[in-house]
Amino acid sequence: MSGQQPLTPRRYDSLLAKGEDRKARILAVAQRLLARNGWRNTSLAQIAREAGVTTAGLLHHFESKSQLLHEVLDSRDNDDDLHWDREADLIEVLNGVADRFQRSPELIGSYTVLLIENLDPGAPLHERLQNRYRAAVESLTTTIRLGQRAGWYRTDLDPAVKAVEIIAFLNGMETTWLLDPSIPLIEAFRGYTRSLARELAPVAIP
Repeated sequence: MSGQQPLTPRRYDSLLAKGEDRKARILAVAQRLLARNGWRNTSLAQIAREAGVTTAGLLHHFESKSQLLHEVLDSRDNDDDLHWDREADLIEVLNGVADRFQRSPELIGSYTVLLIENLDPGAPLHERLQNRYRAAVESLTTTIRLGQRAGWYRTDLDPAVKAVEIIAFLNGMETTWLLDPSIPLIEAFRGYTRSLARELAPVAIP
């Protein structure tokens, strides 16, 4: 019989794996370039060239620059879901956030640069980043409120205000680290969480 033979299951799996590897490589290159140059100064052709694929090959995996940017943010969200245990002690979780700076520096770089570049309400990722921020504040607020009800945290502070402060600390540390990676990162995190633990601790009744 003439004509192209159908792909065998094993060959199909191999091609699929290669495709996923290529997509992951493109995404990693995009994260690195976005952290360095921002999305305005990073073209799809640049990303494709450094990833070792053609622009058409890149567009096979990511239909547009917008989709690629959203998948970069998806990577950050997936990392949060994987490493942020919402049932664990808040102080322990915050101390663990410092590990990301060594584990996934490109995630920090690309996310922080995209955040700064999309502060304008008309920017393409503004709404998503704003919603993400609000969801993070709401999640932390709920965590602190549940801790208050359980007797773990003092009840005379506003959980929503404290949640905003914690998010501001995390975003500030990421920006400062990008500016100067030599900062005493671990010490700064431990100092902040020790202070936070003291502040959250229930007031002893004399």
